[in-house]
Amino acid sequence: MMLEVRGITKSFFPHTVNERIALRNVSLTLQAGDFVTIIGSNGAGKSTLLNIVSGRYEPDSGQVLIAGEDVTRQSDFEVARRVGRVFQDPMAGTAPHLTIEENLSLALARGKRRGLALALTAKKRDFFREVLASLEQGLENRLTTKVGLLSGGQRQALSLTMATFSAPDILLLDEHTAALDPQRAALITRLTEQAVERYSLTTLMVTHNMEQALSMGNRLIMMHEGQIIFELAGEAKKNATQESLLAEFDRLRNAGGTAAGAQLSDRTLLG
Repeated sequence: MMLEVRGITKSFFPHTVNERIALRNVSLTLQAGDFVTIIGSNGAGKSTLLNIVSGRYEPDSGQVLIAGEDVTRQSDFEVARRVGRVFQDPMAGTAPHLTIEENLSLALARGKRRGLALALTAKKRDFFREVLASLEQGLENRLTTKVGLLSGGQRQALSLTMATFSAPDILLLDEHTAALDPQRAALITRLTEQAVERYSLTTLMVTHNMEQALSMGNRLIMMHEGQIIFELAGEAKKNATQESLLAEFDRLRNAGGTAAGAQLSDRTLLG
């Protein structure tokens, strides 16, 4: 297994009037190469799940294993050597005061011993140009440009490159196209699919776009009130449509007896 999430529970402001349970005994397993899309309403626990996998949050109970290693109590800095992540905000994930080549050099060194090997050599610059050329943004000719001067779409394309080209064990995508206009979002989506295939990445992607959730990856899960309530995989996912997905959620909502299904609505899928 490349990723195992075992019985994860996470609450915020515990034992106070503001206590909120974000995840309730969540378990999820990804084989190497799985690409899982995650949909659900705001507050369903999607980003909290990614934050726990990345080491940013420590769960109240449960375990996270990456390639068989228990990383549950490791810091986000330690987990970063195994995990690449792209955030919704194009301004996150890069250092704006550093140049493109400096950002790429830092990303390439993820999980490696720091030292003179970080020097920007001619060989590294040639490699960076080759990688950047595939982004179709002209960045291969702007290696010494400060990242803070790039557009949002260019920064997100660079963030995606930085998160993937060192071939991490797990790639986390947290609504990484949501802040972009449709044209740039389509480009980042295509670049994502290319990077995942090129490096055979095991991927978790949160999205509010149902069409994107259905078209990308080989598995889809729906979260609601801190639980995984539904999953599609394989041929069932390939053959699913937005209409069939909505019908399934209507069935869950009308089932009545399930706590997760009781308050579902079509809006749950989209926002």
